Amino acid sequence: MFPISSRAGGTFVSRVALGAALALGVAGGMALSGSVAFAKDAKEAKPEPPKLSKPFTALAGPLQADIAKVKDQAGAAALKDRVTAALAAATTPDDKFFGGQFAIQIGQTAKDSALMRTGLETVIGSGKMTGPDLGKYNYFLGGMAFDAKDYAAARTAFANAIANGYTENDVQALLAETYFATNENPKGMELLSTAIAARKAAGALPPKEWFIRGLSVAYKAKDYGSAFAFGAGLVEGYPSADNWADAIGLARTAGRFQAQETLDLMRLMDRTGSFRDTSDYAEYLQAADARRAPAEVLKILDEGVKSGKLAPSDVFVSENRNIAQARLAGDKASLPALEKDASVASAPVATVMAAGDAFLSYDQWAKAEGFYQAALGKAGVDADRALTRLGIAQFGQGKFAEAQATFAKVNGTRKPIAQLWAVYAGQKAKGG
Repeated sequence: MFPISSRAGGTFVSRVALGAALALGVAGGMALSGSVAFAKDAKEAKPEPPKLSKPFTALAGPLQADIAKVKDQAGAAALKDRVTAALAAATTPDDKFFGGQFAIQIGQTAKDSALMRTGLETVIGSGKMTGPDLGKYNYFLGGMAFDAKDYAAARTAFANAIANGYTENDVQALLAETYFATNENPKGMELLSTAIAARKAAGALPPKEWFIRGLSVAYKAKDYGSAFAFGAGLVEGYPSADNWADAIGLARTAGRFQAQETLDLMRLMDRTGSFRDTSDYAEYLQAADARRAPAEVLKILDEGVKSGKLAPSDVFVSENRNIAQARLAGDKASLPALEKDASVASAPVATVMAAGDAFLSYDQWAKAEGFYQAALGKAGVDADRALTRLGIAQFGQGKFAEAQATFAKVNGTRKPIAQLWAVYAGQKAKGG
């Protein structure tokens, strides 16, 4: 297993600064008799004055003067009832806009989240705000609703923020969180995947936390296919050894592979240097089989011992080493005859594949490539296995673009294995 949960973190809502109403540009010095600048076209010479009702003006005029004098929490708290009364008197859109601004400002200073939220809802509902500012206000409203565990309201607010062009502060991921919070995981993962795809389409790298969050949710829900998709995206964007170990571990969990499939996946784990512990080495060694690939087994044993994750005195290690050493000379001696037999045009596919596998295990990439290419032209070939190993042989020669193209042709059970190899080949093609 692998420590998915320990790396997943929580939600993204902690990024929503509920005290950040200052960033909204609220009404500190906004005069009720002045112009409503946010709603006007810059080309207008004489902006239309706000249309305020008399009942609201009677309350709001003196209130605005007193708000301007507020310096601390106690002073703001003393004005809360008057702000509430002004909100109750607000009838016109401009009334609601200014009244909502008062509520945001006093709510912020008085540390009254409920009043701040009411202010945001009132400003948004006034209809006097459009575009980026409307998106920003909806974003903050969503954060406050989420903290209050009002996930339906948070969902609506975040969706409105996005619809009005707001893209900052991981708002797309926050929208997904509103579904995770109510155990609607498939919809949350769909939204998170959509957000990731949109970032990529825009030429930007999605945040690492988005992949980890999706991976964690999917893994806990035992949706291993989705977990693998997030894991593959994680290593594509953030190719650390730890992330590679997670992605490969997910593929193993989701795929329930047989020995030959596992072998090609563990070969990738070796390439990416992402072995975590003894069990990873043990799985590789069992899949490779010291009787069939003695040179490869000895190489992995030596790497494991050098890394400190395998102990030379361990019975499993010593037994595999003894078997591989006993087989090595004879195996090497058999290669010329196998190569000759497999090179005959009429050679059966099993012989050709065996030759490719043998030379691959000795890191003789060019010869292996040739035999896999030949095998693909023969009846009865396991095309996905041959293509996977053809891609590995091409990768070994530094033919990274060719390897990517080959891995893209793999389907069936081996497709996740090939997808991860293709990601790694792409990174190497870019000098990674």
